[in-house]
Amino acid sequence: MSSAVEAAKRKTEVAFIAAKDVVADAPAAMQKARENPQAATQDFLHTPFMRAALPFANGGLAGMAATTVIQPIDMIKVRLQLAGEGVKTGPKPTPVSVARDIIAAGKVMDLYTGLSAGLLRQAVYTTARLGFFDTFMKTLSARAEAKGNKIGFGERATAGLAAGGLAAMIGNPADLALIRMQSDGLKPPAQRANYRGVGDALTRIAKNEGIARLWAGAYPTVVRAMALNFGQLAFFSEAKSRLKDTSMGPRTQTLAASAVAGFFASFFSLPFDFVKTRLQKQSKGPDGRYPYKGMFDCFAKVFREEGALRFYRGFSTYYVRIAPHAMVTLIVADYLNFITH
Repeated sequence: MSSAVEAAKRKTEVAFIAAKDVVADAPAAMQKARENPQAATQDFLHTPFMRAALPFANGGLAGMAATTVIQPIDMIKVRLQLAGEGVKTGPKPTPVSVARDIIAAGKVMDLYTGLSAGLLRQAVYTTARLGFFDTFMKTLSARAEAKGNKIGFGERATAGLAAGGLAAMIGNPADLALIRMQSDGLKPPAQRANYRGVGDALTRIAKNEGIARLWAGAYPTVVRAMALNFGQLAFFSEAKSRLKDTSMGPRTQTLAASAVAGFFASFFSLPFDFVKTRLQKQSKGPDGRYPYKGMFDCFAKVFREEGALRFYRGFSTYYVRIAPHAMVTLIVADYLNFITH
């Protein structure tokens, strides 16, 4: 017992001495920062904490920048997926007709409905997925180098799937709020929730339907995110690796790789995105039941009542939403990683 106390005392003394040294060095550090702020910034960016935090911060900022640009296309995509629910035949809406109806019913800025939820989702989801992906890739690269190997597509795919799944579970409440806000305008005026913002949406959903409801559609959301990240991050990383030895410049390589990544991300994830949207939008009917019991029930009912091709309705709009979003996100993240390297 006495030896443990002595050890604790020694550790306390060491920590106290270290703290005194930090305080003593503070004036010199401040003077150095005044004389050479650029060098001081670089020193700060290379601290262990900042090296670990930067991939997450850069990812979140990149995602929020992309969402601000792409939000109107995302609004149209959601309305397309919810049109004609439960009906196999009938008029087929187009991106142009949906955009025209939204503008005719209100104003142009209605296309930005749910932007606050979209930004919160990116602050949580993209921060996590790009941060996790970068962290996983560094760990896998170090492990491969220790064995004298190079990291391959399998490792990239594993990192993308894991990062996407973890981030989607964390970001599901914001994603749910986004879908509720974007689909609210489809309801009769008397039934609309008229959410004032993402905070109001989250609070009211939790209060009226229970906190667990914030994770409605979490299963397809996670699967969609894993499929999207497999297509986006794994193929982006693989494409950049293959384009490295070509005559393309660095910016052209990033642009080409992100376009390839956007296509595969769209192809793999759209059916799950479609089901996720249906599950998150649904509300109880007059009988007190939800239209869909879960992901598999939704897949089965849509396939039976609306046809298999309904899962890929709006693919062009989805690609136009995913590809530029992926391109802006990955390019901004690449640039932020470069300037903070």
